[in-house]
Amino acid sequence: MTESGTPPENEPGDKELPDWYARVTGVGSSLRQALVIPALALLSALIIAAFIIAVTDVDILPLWGTDPGEAFRLTIGGIGDAYKALFVGSFGSVRAITETLFAATPLIFAGLAVAVGFQAGLFNIGVNGQMHIGGMAALWVGFSIAAPAIIHIPLAILAAIAGGALWGGIAGLLRARTGAHEVITTIMLNFIALFLVDYLLKTTVFQQPGRNDPISQKAASTAEFPTLIGDYRVQIGFLLALAAVGAVWWLMYRSTIGFEFRAVGSNPDGGKYAGINVAWIYVTVMAVSGALGGIAGANQILGLEPYRGISNFAGTVGFDAIALALLGRSHPVGVLFAGLLFGALRAGGREMQGAAGIPIDLVLVVQALVIVFIAAPALVRAIYRIKTPEQEGGTTFSKGWGA
Repeated sequence: MTESGTPPENEPGDKELPDWYARVTGVGSSLRQALVIPALALLSALIIAAFIIAVTDVDILPLWGTDPGEAFRLTIGGIGDAYKALFVGSFGSVRAITETLFAATPLIFAGLAVAVGFQAGLFNIGVNGQMHIGGMAALWVGFSIAAPAIIHIPLAILAAIAGGALWGGIAGLLRARTGAHEVITTIMLNFIALFLVDYLLKTTVFQQPGRNDPISQKAASTAEFPTLIGDYRVQIGFLLALAAVGAVWWLMYRSTIGFEFRAVGSNPDGGKYAGINVAWIYVTVMAVSGALGGIAGANQILGLEPYRGISNFAGTVGFDAIALALLGRSHPVGVLFAGLLFGALRAGGREMQGAAGIPIDLVLVVQALVIVFIAAPALVRAIYRIKTPEQEGGTTFSKGWGA
């Protein structure tokens, strides 16, 4: 690794990698480690999910004792219908594709937030809290300022960045000054943010006039994220997510501060010995992570009808982001594809439920199985008899939590 943080053209043990791959991804792991293992983890999850579909079909189970051939035919047909519906619902039409992109947008932002922390050796579980604070800041700008959309939307996004960075920076500052572990502080800050939002939504500043429940007034139309294609729900938030992927990639692999993030993530003591201000890095990393979470929160309000704040508007996005960062191996491009995968599962899951009668909870089962296999790459290698990089004569360098 060069002093500027740029990977050299040829790392030892990376002979199987083309030069463009190392330049684009910024990682020194093998192509199999980066692509094949996650793909096989997804395949394994789908196979096990198919088995679950088969054993939970109470209408067909009795047939296995009386007519196994017919039971097998119906089971295979049911599994095929379920996965066909999953594909059609996620990629089978323009509307399906836009729904996939719409569902993936907040996941990409939140996944990037977790991935930045992972690469610096920090476990940011507080993305949900950062989404709440950033979203509320964007909402306040959205209804309190009168401006044309070309000014209003950037101001709301900047407010979300500031709110999320502030909330994430608190955990970083506590880690730097007191040694308090970010897992504990971010979990606690999640609860503080959640109840703080409930309180704010009942104040005269935010609450919808005439209501006594935690519902805010609607953001101005000039602050709403415009859609990209007609009446479909995908909006400019997806373009912002793509821009964020590029920005995080440049930050982590083409900037000095990104090199310092990864150096501290690999070895804080070594980074300190090299002259890096580790305490400042902790604060900066959590602020950057929180800023990305703040944009995700703004997307959940300004990019989603009815364009107003409600209790727990972040949902489970911040926690799903942990799975995304793991699946994407903490790399921004990997997070992008992981976000698209989870978005496709969410969009297709609704079609699978309606067309094939499969419970929507099965989509969560598939996601959980993917995470299990991703978290246990040795299991995937054992099942499919894949050699490790060391067995192939390569060398793997670990970086932070997810590399």
